[in-house]
Amino acid sequence: MGGPAQAAELPGSVLFACTHNALRSPMAEGILKYLMGRRIYIDSCGVRPDDLDPFAVAVMDEIGIDITRHRPKSFADLEDGFFDLVISLSPEAQHSAVELTRTSNVDIEFWHMPDPSIIEANRETKLDAYRDLRDELMRRIRRRFPGEGAPQL
Repeated sequence: MGGPAQAAELPGSVLFACTHNALRSPMAEGILKYLMGRRIYIDSCGVRPDDLDPFAVAVMDEIGIDITRHRPKSFADLEDGFFDLVISLSPEAQHSAVELTRTSNVDIEFWHMPDPSIIEANRETKLDAYRDLRDELMRRIRRRFPGEGAPQL
């Protein structure tokens, strides 16, 4: 299992999309880049970009993934409009992904992920919600993009 046949099944390019490109999609982008390195072109965007979420940065840093260089962008800001696979992480992003790919032969997947930024609680409770999101993204990404030699976290 694994090896060249498995590598052939990986898409050449993946776009993660969410509402603000501030926490869910940058976290997913960072995880997949960490696991796959340069074997896949990976990017992310949002419907209405907003500042990178500091809680997302903190929980990614806990597992050794630095997303501080991420610059939120919209679908219109993408340098390349063609991807083999678009994974949307919010309903709003799903709608935009369908519009983006209407005339293209692109696979689209919808992974509905919670938005931990809406939780009103103390810092530790909020961080726990972000950790839950991070861990769920890690599970989904590892399942969707199996790879020999991928780092273990």
